[in-house]
Amino acid sequence: MVPFAWIILVSILLFALGAIALITRRNAVAALMGVELMLNAANLNFVAAWRYYYPDHLDAQVAVLLVITIAAAEAAVGLAIILNLYRRFGTVDLDQIRLMRG
Repeated sequence: MVPFAWIILVSILLFALGAIALITRRNAVAALMGVELMLNAANLNFVAAWRYYYPDHLDAQVAVLLVITIAAAEAAVGLAIILNLYRRFGTVDLDQIRLMRG
């Protein structure tokens, strides 16, 4: 069995990579992928805590299903917004969109 600390370490790395992608990437699709990585890191934390500390409770599983549902809705809405931005401005570069908007 994998130690709990290793799973938390992987989750922290996933969250950090997602945050870095969200902050540093100028491409809207890459920023959206960073948000998805951060949500998956939270899911990994929920599942790890459930597995190691509360195996007879279903609270973490319900939370994971809720986060997956929210992530799917966020991805659909985010991609629709990105598609509309591309149609209007001809690019998905967030800096260029910010400059063209004003």
